[in-house]
This record gives sequence, structure tokens and C-alpha cells, in this order.
Amino acid sequence: MGTKEAAYYRVLPDGKVLCTLCPHACRLGEGERGRCRGRVAHGAKLFAANFGQVSALALDPIEKKPLYHFHPGALILSVGTVGCNLHCQFCQNWQLAQEEAETEEISPADLVALAVQLQAQGNIGIAYTYSEPLVWYDYLLETTRRAHRQGLKNVLVTNGYFNPEPLRELLPYLDAVNLDIKGPDLFYQKRCAGHLGPVQKTAQLLAGRVHLEVTSLLIPGENDHRDQLKALIRFLADLNPKLPLHFSRYFPHYRLEIPPTPLATLEEAYDLAREELSYVYLGNIGNTKYSSTYCPQCGALLVERRAKVVASGIKDGQCVACGEEVDFSL
Repeated sequence: MGTKEAAYYRVLPDGKVLCTLCPHACRLGEGERGRCRGRVAHGAKLFAANFGQVSALALDPIEKKPLYHFHPGALILSVGTVGCNLHCQFCQNWQLAQEEAETEEISPADLVALAVQLQAQGNIGIAYTYSEPLVWYDYLLETTRRAHRQGLKNVLVTNGYFNPEPLRELLPYLDAVNLDIKGPDLFYQKRCAGHLGPVQKTAQLLAGRVHLEVTSLLIPGENDHRDQLKALIRFLADLNPKLPLHFSRYFPHYRLEIPPTPLATLEEAYDLAREELSYVYLGNIGNTKYSSTYCPQCGALLVERRAKVVASGIKDGQCVACGEEVDFSL
């Protein structure tokens, strides 16, 4: 399965191949792999070296993606490969994204068959997550098409650092996306070996076409300045003020040893975002006040997230208390 010819590349006059999947535009000679480690050049062609290579597989709550407004309380089969096209110094899944992890081969047909089998346990589809799923593009495209035909939901958890054309081809088969927006452009350059612009283009492409939620990991002194937060909030509010935003607490990981995000910083970010966005959440803090959903009109509890997820405050797409229309895919 690892010898499948890849989509989105072209051959250059010097015989090298140019990968056009993401903004890095890797120029690869014989035997060379792209920065994502998922594609390799051979014989003036580009191949998906990671096709069918699965590093992690689990039946997870949808809230772990995190997706809070997409089938609350549901389970979803979550799958990942290895590799990533960004190199974040604070990577939370570095063992899979930045290192060589063990994998097993699972074909698209077998993965979809497993997802269908797990529907009896409450599974609603497949979430492509853990490492960066878009470096697994060729496998994703085939698998999402198969899953879509079976009536399964396809969920993408991504850094969004990809070119518009391949995303447009994948888009008809996606139901929901959690997009990671990490900070301003200088932060991307300093800590991630990338740029903000392509991620913003991805957000603009996805908004209004799939169910979209955004996550931002706040790192003290790096991307948590008030002006930086206001820029992110304004960008999202311009897309859709009802778009759910998840601020996540940072803990030291991989190559970054900055102390954890103070709770006060997260609470200030929450208050700032709530001035322009209807739905804001705080993650990695263990406080259900900031993980439950409240009506943006009257403040009534819509969805409580504790040991169980209970959406008793919503009926027919409206707040039970005041009748305000709320944005949920149920």
C-alpha cells in the first residue's frame, strides 16, 4: 500500500518532482522524502509512502477532537498516521508527528468496514487525527469517499497548512473540521516552521461549507498577548460569530520548556473572546464551567459536559429556555 502514486505534484525540467500539496512546495530528488515524511520521489514520480500506514486507532468521544457542537456525546473511530508538515516545538503528539512510530497497514476498505461495524457501539464515522492527517492525503481521499458512500461522518483535525486545490477536492466528503490556529505569523515562523496566511485561507475555505470549530493553544509570552488574541478573535468573528473557539492550556511538551499557561490568562482570553463570539471554551483545565455550552441570548445551560454529555437545553435546534436558535449538528 505504501507504493501508491501521489496526487498533486509535477515533474520539473531537472527531473526532480515538486510536491504541490502544501505551501512548503518540496523539490525532491530520487529517494528523497518531503518535510512531512509522507511522500517520497522515485523514478520522476511522487509516491504516498504512508498510504495505509496507521499509527493509532481508537473509539473516542467526539468532544476529544475537540468538537462540541457536532453530535454532542457521540463516539467516533479516530485514526492517525505518522508525520506532519509543521514542526512545532511544543507538539502535543510529537511521538507520532515528529518521530518514527510503529504502524500497521489498514486499507481504506478495511477501515471503513470497521467503522460500520462499530456503529453498533454508537460510532458515527471516522476522525482523521493524532498526527497531521492532510499529509496522509491520498489515503484520506479514498477513505473519506468510501465512508461518505456508507453514510458515515468524516471529521478532520488539522493544522490547515495546505493548498486550496487539494482541500477543495476533499471538501465534498468532509462533515466537520477542527482547525488549529496557532498564533500570529511571527509565532508560526519562530515556533512552527510555517506561516499563518495559508491557515487563514484554509479557514476561509472551510467556513460555511463544513461544520467548523477552531482550537488555539495558548503559550505564555508567545501567543497570548491581548493584541494577538484580539486579532484571532476578530478574524473568526468576521467568518462567523457563532463559530466555536477552544482555547487550550499549554503544558511543556517536546522541545519547549516554558511553564504551563496560568489559568488567569485563559480566563482573560475567554472573556475577551466572548465579547465577539457566541461560543468559547477552555480546554485542559478540568473546569466544567468552561466546557459546557450556554445560550448566547439568555445564558441558560444548553449542553453540560461532565462524566456524561447531556444536551437537555436544546430542542429542535433552539434553546429550551428562550427559543434562541443555536448552532449545533445533532
